[in-house]
Amino acid sequence: MYGSAELLELHHIMSSLAHHPFRILAACILGLVACAAAQTDCSDGNGSLNDAPPTGPTTQDLIQKVAAQETKVRDARSHYTYAQDVLVQTLDGTSVTGQFHEITRISYDDKGKRIENVSFSEVPTLRDVQMSDNDLQDIREFMPWMLTSDQLPQYKITYSGQQHVDDLDTYAFRVEPAKLEKDRRYFQGQIWVDNRDLQIVKLCGKSAPEQIRRKKKDPIEVRPTFVGYRQLIDGLWFPAYARVDDTLQFGVQSVHLREIVKFKDYKRQQGATNTVSKP
Repeated sequence: MYGSAELLELHHIMSSLAHHPFRILAACILGLVACAAAQTDCSDGNGSLNDAPPTGPTTQDLIQKVAAQETKVRDARSHYTYAQDVLVQTLDGTSVTGQFHEITRISYDDKGKRIENVSFSEVPTLRDVQMSDNDLQDIREFMPWMLTSDQLPQYKITYSGQQHVDDLDTYAFRVEPAKLEKDRRYFQGQIWVDNRDLQIVKLCGKSAPEQIRRKKKDPIEVRPTFVGYRQLIDGLWFPAYARVDDTLQFGVQSVHLREIVKFKDYKRQQGATNTVSKP
């Protein structure tokens, strides 16, 4: 991030979710007040991990099937419009010291190109961090990240085991870039895949490389850890919610950051045709 510049009120979140019920979010949302004092916790809502290999398909076959399903999710999502609601806050103890809040309506043209229209924007008051282009890319691309077939060669994917996440049975995987190429960024972290639908329902991690500083005088960029969840929309698991609760370290300075990102109000576009979406 966020260069060296309180959670959204709980009833606002609950009100939004009431119209889009999550199978996976219940424990997390009910625990938001308790989570607020902690750092981003990838294990929140997770049961114990069974590291036995999957029964039936081999690990590689399973990964290929997951990628095929994720490709289906990506392509289907390009037929929908939705709102991207971003709230970023810096805190000193429990006091909010600065805020960025913006709502953007997302749609896609007939070739699958993403179109953004800002419908609400506050004057930013962030002082200790500032939003960079990479932060905006994290929100667009990595918080709703999908493991599509075309991305498989870019990643090393390691099977971790089977795990109960809230009320879902999942396969858990560790995801790392196969190699870091110049001027490219990647997802790095963990994903949890529904064991029936073979689609991601939860992910936790950050974009990589973690720190970017091209010149000595450039501000340091530090990537915060986020946890994201999905929601069933017309039978597919679409990105719906992500949060950050992290302390970013810039040399001797530390900044407590909270971020809530909601992908909501999905509506299928009229006259949509089969296209491949482009972030």
